[in-house]
Amino acid sequence: MKNEIKELFLHLGSDLCGIASIDRFDNAPEGFHPKDIYDECKSVIVFAKAVPKGITKVNPRIIYQHFNSIGPIELDRIAYEAAIRIERDFHGVAVPIPADGPYEYWDEEELEGRGILSMKHAAVNAGLGTLGKNTILLNSQYGSMLNIGAVLTNLDIQPDPLAEEICIKNCRLCLDSCPAKALDGNHANQSLCRKYTYETNARGFSIVNCNQCRVVCPRAFGKK
Repeated sequence: MKNEIKELFLHLGSDLCGIASIDRFDNAPEGFHPKDIYDECKSVIVFAKAVPKGITKVNPRIIYQHFNSIGPIELDRIAYEAAIRIERDFHGVAVPIPADGPYEYWDEEELEGRGILSMKHAAVNAGLGTLGKNTILLNSQYGSMLNIGAVLTNLDIQPDPLAEEICIKNCRLCLDSCPAKALDGNHANQSLCRKYTYETNARGFSIVNCNQCRVVCPRAFGKK
């Protein structure tokens, strides 16, 4: 069953797929545990789709922003189709999770938002990678060039092994390159990051002013 389910996600357009058992989420914050969403959850299926490297080679304001914003739409499509097929073919319950918005948690003062499930932590728990000092998922093959989605299920699926750490121990490139000084090596200050990074241009389009922490990383495109 495990291999068939992972092949299903790859067939639908994912580049990676991993399985996390529910016990790996014991340290999830209250209100953001998979069982806070679906109380019969036994496994979390986490999948990822690659981001074109080229969007990091140009000014991020338009191209990077646009194609990063449509990534979650594709992930939601995959999650939706996969959930239908899991329920049909494996007779379990499958709950697709929004890859980005909508979500409810928002701290206006701190400009901090949280998705209903932390996709990057779910990906770590499913063996898809580890977190860099920029708090972005690092995968040995794709680096940080991934968008992440997830499906919760009551099927008891054997989990994948956790990934080996690939973040370079003494590297500080992302920390020192952040113009907003929003990184401390463990956390990203969303207030500082959002104020510097996001704005709306004269035409009313959302734009992104910065992706430095992603592009300067020596592991941005994987472990060489």
